Amino acid sequence: MNTATLTHFGLDIPPFDKDIDASQLWLPPSKQQTITEIVEAVAARQWLLITGESGGGKSSLLRAVRQCLSNDGYRLTYCHNTTLGRRDFYRQICHALGLNPKATAAGVFFAITTHVTELTRDRVQPILLIDEAHLLHQEVLDHLHILGNYEWDRAPLLTIILSGLPELEDQLRLRRNRSLYSRLHRRLRLTALESSDTVDYIKHRLTHAGADREFFTTDALGLLHEAAGGNLRDLDRIASTAMGAAAKKGQQLVERDAVSFAIRLDTNH
Repeated sequence: MNTATLTHFGLDIPPFDKDIDASQLWLPPSKQQTITEIVEAVAARQWLLITGESGGGKSSLLRAVRQCLSNDGYRLTYCHNTTLGRRDFYRQICHALGLNPKATAAGVFFAITTHVTELTRDRVQPILLIDEAHLLHQEVLDHLHILGNYEWDRAPLLTIILSGLPELEDQLRLRRNRSLYSRLHRRLRLTALESSDTVDYIKHRLTHAGADREFFTTDALGLLHEAAGGNLRDLDRIASTAMGAAAKKGQQLVERDAVSFAIRLDTNH
């Protein structure tokens, strides 16, 4: 969003930029119960699978979960570089845990499992959150369930959360991955954002940018929700373009025609 548009609407910062401070995290009202379910499952030391379409709010939800689990009773390790081979993937986990990775795969694995056991003795629950898990190599999936094997499977010391696109669950359902899939006690599929979520999201981002009034008409918001299909990235892009179109016409409200223009422009690109 350019300076002229910001000035026209009296905003301090671009409302739909990707970067946003954690303190301004937006959560879909329709997904609050999902966050509660995740936190409860973690407290019960259960493994979780979270899937949803790209741009559907998984990142916001995971950031909220990370905040909920930030107290001294938990040690959450976040991994998102999932295109690595097995040894490098475990080396990445070592770095995230503050450990010095060993030269061999066996050494790396031993360092992680020893650290997990030590955390538990200190009454700290270790959690491994793997984002973009649909990109994990099969050799990693073949081995991942072994991280749960402590004291002959009787003590679930480590909690693993896998998050990714819907095809992740399809892959996990394969016979080859049955052992890992059976350990995922909670399997949550995020549905598309509801129209009320879109309205709440637009209001939240505009308020954060300095707005003290409504900028989008009801019709414009309805069309915006329909066009974005619950995808936040599409919503950001189309809303920003629509505001620019309204500003060029000197309009103080973003009407349906401005959103229609933004949609056509987005489709052509």
